[in-house]
Parts: sequence; C-alpha cells; structure tokens
Amino acid sequence: MTARQVLPGKIALFGSGETAPAGRRVHAALFRQLEKPIRVAILETPAGFQPNSDWVAGRLAEFVERSLQDFDPQVTVVPARRRDGFHSTDDREIATPLLTANYIFAGPGSPSYAARHLAGSWAWQVVVTRQRRGAALALASAAAIAAGRYALPVYEIYKVGDDLHWLPGLDLLGPYGLELAIVTHWDNQDGGETLDTRCAFMGMERMARLEALLPATTTLLGIDERTAVVVDFVQETAQVMGQGSATVRRDGKQQSFTSGQTFDLNMLGKARGPALKEGLPAEVVEAVLAEERVEKTPPSAETPPPEVASIIRKREAARQAEDWTQADALREELARIGYLIEDTSQGPRWRRVDTTSQ
Repeated sequence: MTARQVLPGKIALFGSGETAPAGRRVHAALFRQLEKPIRVAILETPAGFQPNSDWVAGRLAEFVERSLQDFDPQVTVVPARRRDGFHSTDDREIATPLLTANYIFAGPGSPSYAARHLAGSWAWQVVVTRQRRGAALALASAAAIAAGRYALPVYEIYKVGDDLHWLPGLDLLGPYGLELAIVTHWDNQDGGETLDTRCAFMGMERMARLEALLPATTTLLGIDERTAVVVDFVQETAQVMGQGSATVRRDGKQQSFTSGQTFDLNMLGKARGPALKEGLPAEVVEAVLAEERVEKTPPSAETPPPEVASIIRKREAARQAEDWTQADALREELARIGYLIEDTSQGPRWRRVDTTSQ
C-alpha cells in the first residue's frame, strides 16, 4: 500500500470580522474538511507588543471554543510574543502545540511587529511546515497583512506619520509563486465623511502612491471587512466568503470579486506547489514529521529499556527545571535511537518507531 499523499492546507485571509458570524462560517467550512480531532493553535505574536496580548489571544480561543463547539475543537494559545527574551518565537517548548495543530489562527495587532518577530523564527517555520503538511491557516487583519511578501506598516504611517513605505513581509505565499501585498480593511469607513480610511486606514489616494512603490511583479490583494479570501492550493482557486468583496490589482488592471465568487489562483501570480523543505531548515521539517509519526504510532504498554527510561527521566527533570535547551537535546537523542516522546498532562508518553524506513 502506498502512503496517502499529503496536500497543502487552505489559507483563509480575513479583511476583518474573524469572530463575527460571517467569520464563524469561514472557520466552520474549513473545520469540516479537517480530520478529527481538530487541534487549534492561537498564535499570540501579532499582538505580542500589547500588555494584554494574552487577553487578545484568549478572546480568540474563547470564540473558537464557544462558537465552534459542535466540532469539539482542542484549543491552545501559543504565547510566542517576541523574538527575544521570555515568550520567544524561537522557544521550541512554547511552540510545541504548533507541531500537531491542524488549524492555526492569528489575528489582530501590528503587521510590522508580527513580521519582525516571526520572520525566520522557529514558530513561524513550524507554521509554514504544518501548512504544507495539510494544516489550515486563518490569518486575520494584521496577521494577513504580515503574511505578504511586502507588509504595510499601518501604525507607523497612520498613527506616527512615517513616510509611505513597505516592509519585508513573511512571504507565506511566495513559495507558491504568489508575490503579494495583502491589504485588509479595504472598505473601512471609520473616518466617516471627513477622512478616507479605506485600504487599512491609508485612504485611496495614499494607497495609489503606496502601490507605485511596489515592484511591478507584485499583486495587490485588497480584502473588505467581514470578508475572507480562502486560498486552495490543491484546486488552485481562491474563494471570497463573507459580506464584502476582494480586489485584485495586477499588471495595471483591477478586478473585484464578490462573496461566493471563486477565481483562478493564477490571477494572483504563477501558482505552483513548493517542495516540502523549500526554504525551511531540515530540523524544523523533521520535528513536524516526528510528531506525525507519534500520532500514527500506538502508545506502547511496555516498559522502555533502562537506558531509554533514564533519558526520559533526565528530560522530564530538565523540563521541570525549565531547561528547554537540555530538554530539546534529550528529545533529539531519543529520536535518534527510535523513541518519540509526547508530553501530556499526565506526564511523558513514549512510542517506539521503526527508523529503518525513514
């Protein structure tokens, strides 16, 4: 029997409204296509600069647990708040839930902050790997902007008054052949009659000047509020869901798609499928694959060999002491000799895996 082909997961890009009724319908549509159990990881980074970022992420978790309870989701907040210091996006222990999540959700905050503290980090590389291995992503507002090749520094321009410019984004869709600048809140009306706040509070006039700063090869994707664009790499399509529209500007042309419409992914670029390891460190990919092997391997009721039991005990002691470097090293040592560890609320569980076929 040949192994089942693993296909990349869908990506939902929200203009806003990720917790509104229209947003719930998007999440539910994606949940229905996932294998159970549905493991949701809420990534805290976009709001990590805020003193109440845990509350922001917690509200997202409460929304999923309450509004999507029919799917019995297992929800975990990943408190990866910045690149350095405590709660680092490079802290492998903090990022552990991402390794097995099949639905990863990130939302409001600052696009520039999210891009700066996620780019190249362990947490983000795990997110990318999981998506290529079938996990669905829900990226809203700031997280959606940060996911493009070029990220709009909304706060810096709108609140601080910086000159118009773009920052390097996370380029999530670049390996799929899509060079995007994603702009959420496209139809925002907060400014009323006195201030144009469309296009993520830039206004149409400033957005035209911002667009002129982008390379000619870039596609601008504008997403209205209470609206999502769901990208399907298997069908090579994008579907608009919610209450508004999506605007695609490419090669000097503009097209708009209303809710319910589906358009060819090649309208956003030359769509292709990346190899699993393209642009990703081998150790990140192996960490994800190792957790997948754990999922597929039944727990053993046997007692591990004494030398394995000793390493397991040492690793648990390192975890209790919050020595994550040592804990990671011991996990890797166990993996090399064919034993995979799963940390549970009842303590570590070990599984023997045949490494000869890997």
